[in-house]
Amino acid sequence: MKTAVIHARIEPSTKRKAEGILHKVGITPTEAIRIFYRQITLRGGIPFAVEIPNHLTATTLEKSRRGEGITEFDSVNEMFESWEK
Repeated sequence: MKTAVIHARIEPSTKRKAEGILHKVGITPTEAIRIFYRQITLRGGIPFAVEIPNHLTATTLEKSRRGEGITEFDSVNEMFESWEK
């Protein structure tokens, strides 16, 4: 029987983005939390690596968030071809 309740505060934009993705895959936020908790109990820990990005990764992610240094391609093949140049 499901009787325990979890209350959490999260940034509205993070919630909106995550719930949009969950909706696309057909999972409710409650189901996602259940899956997450179940995986924690099955694995005996968080079910993915939790790491602090190194300086280069952090800088690259921040630049990407600002839209800097991004190259867009019309196809995966076009992207791979650009690597061969």
